[in-house]
Amino acid sequence: MNIILLGFPGAGKGTQAEKLVEKYNFKHISTGDLIRQEIALGTPLGKQVEATINSGNLASDELIFNILVNAIKGEKRSIIFDGFPRTLAQAETLDRYLALHGSKVDGVVLINLSGAEVLKRLTSRRVCKECGAVFNIYAPDYTGKCTKCGGVLYTRHDDDEHSAKHRLEVFDKETKPLIEYYTKSGLCKTVDGSKSKEEVFSEIVSVLNLSK
Repeated sequence: MNIILLGFPGAGKGTQAEKLVEKYNFKHISTGDLIRQEIALGTPLGKQVEATINSGNLASDELIFNILVNAIKGEKRSIIFDGFPRTLAQAETLDRYLALHGSKVDGVVLINLSGAEVLKRLTSRRVCKECGAVFNIYAPDYTGKCTKCGGVLYTRHDDDEHSAKHRLEVFDKETKPLIEYYTKSGLCKTVDGSKSKEEVFSEIVSVLNLSK
């Protein structure tokens, strides 16, 4: 079963993907993580995407897809796509690739959240420099340090208010057509992202008809 998680940056896609992996042993594919890993490893694809980003340009659909294919080829587990596809062209390319390999997208979940709430979440997000764990300054258990490894927390450059607003604008322009695309095919189901993590997870399990 291949699942796509859609929603604004900060809507909780990564959190819910982790919970699905833990309970159902999905393969979690986060394009953001894959890109950072390729760059850190200094692979040819990583060097290519790093040069593109450093020049102020966005990585092409083809480049992003090549990185994704490297991560999923030969994978036998069900996959959660988190952060891909971002555009209609990417969605169509993914459909063709999966079809060639006897597979398909089985479910799409839109984690719905207001722009105001997303902006609040993004600008209050802190990330551990050591292990990458994510925290929120408004969480009741927030201490200012990573509770997993004790590392230092920082604000990602794309989580400042200016960058966060730009990301929401990009989502409106490029990603909303995906919602229409998957709604027309009957695949897209919406859950309320403003609820607690546990409640959102329960809704996702329900709309995907996963065993409880």
